[in-house]
Amino acid sequence: MELLYKDEYFKIVGASMEIHRLLGSGLLEIVYKDALEYEFRQRGIPYEREKEYPVEYKGVILPHKFYADFVVYHNIILEVKAVSNIVNEHLAQTLNYITLAKSQLGIIVNFGASSLQHKRVIKSGRSF
Repeated sequence: MELLYKDEYFKIVGASMEIHRLLGSGLLEIVYKDALEYEFRQRGIPYEREKEYPVEYKGVILPHKFYADFVVYHNIILEVKAVSNIVNEHLAQTLNYITLAKSQLGIIVNFGASSLQHKRVIKSGRSF
């Protein structure tokens, strides 16, 4: 079975690995987001940062919106973490985000561990 957005995934993770290699763990999430924005620009990777999505409930748009950390390659939701470990709540959150964004793939990158952690989250709810 072919991985969804395989090449794009490897480019996103490659940029994230470069950042983790140079900055290590222990910084605030916002610092890693700034570094990702820099790397995406340098590598020509199309992205939007803090893209806003409305949340609909029973036909009503709620006053609070969802903001994706990044939308990369026009359709991949990228969630950035700086925590000790990726946990099930992060997977559930990302699954909700890709559903709201009408996307098929979410990626969680975690800069908080001693090695970069990354997970694929597919709309079916499985992570790879």
